[in-house]
Amino acid sequence: MDQEVEKSSPPTESLDVSNSNRSDHITRVGNLLFRQMLVGIKDGRFFLGTFHCIDKQGNIILQDAVEYRSTQRSSPSPMEQRCLGLILIPFSCRSSCHVDSSIEEQLSLLKV
Repeated sequence: MDQEVEKSSPPTESLDVSNSNRSDHITRVGNLLFRQMLVGIKDGRFFLGTFHCIDKQGNIILQDAVEYRSTQRSSPSPMEQRCLGLILIPFSCRSSCHVDSSIEEQLSLLKV
């Protein structure tokens, strides 16, 4: 779809709107930098770390990440954890994403 948009020549006004809209999204995501983020993936694991960046494809990089997963064994804790450091979570694997922020910020992020 992006390739189709680049080939056609839309009016200048729509380019200005899309550029301002894009910069608004970038500003909103930029406000999330260095905040605690909890990302769930499809196999049931969760990663808690500091949000470092996101690319155009939606892949997320967390730094100082800790992996949490449920254990099937009879152990005192139903969750196992391990420290991972810097990790990349592909968009295709992600099932949920939560950021430590105020309610107003969360509502404004729904528009992203």
